[in-house]
Amino acid sequence: MKEWIKDTLVLGTFLWLIGYLASIVLFFTPFVGIMGWILTAIFTPVTIAITWWWFRPRHLPLIYFVKVGILWVVIAVVLDYLFIVLLFQTTYYSPHVFLYYALTFLIPVGIGLYLTRARG
Repeated sequence: MKEWIKDTLVLGTFLWLIGYLASIVLFFTPFVGIMGWILTAIFTPVTIAITWWWFRPRHLPLIYFVKVGILWVVIAVVLDYLFIVLLFQTTYYSPHVFLYYALTFLIPVGIGLYLTRARG
């Protein structure tokens, strides 16, 4: 149970937090209009690398990664709503946000699929 909490709540919140902090920095730059796309381009490979590094040493079933992906999306949606939509009273949802939510689910599932196939 302890590993499940680390894999979902701790890592999922950490990954959300680094993107959130980067978005606050980008908000004060001339790139504010495209910051969602910039964050997606930068943090997709970062998230893939961290996720692969985090799960690589462990042998877990694919369903575990699916559950992690689902919970990461729930964490992202809730924290986005609380700390972006409500806090800044902004319209937030656009195509890059839905891509971000899809990637938030697909990255752990893809890593899990790769790791389970690589191990036979």
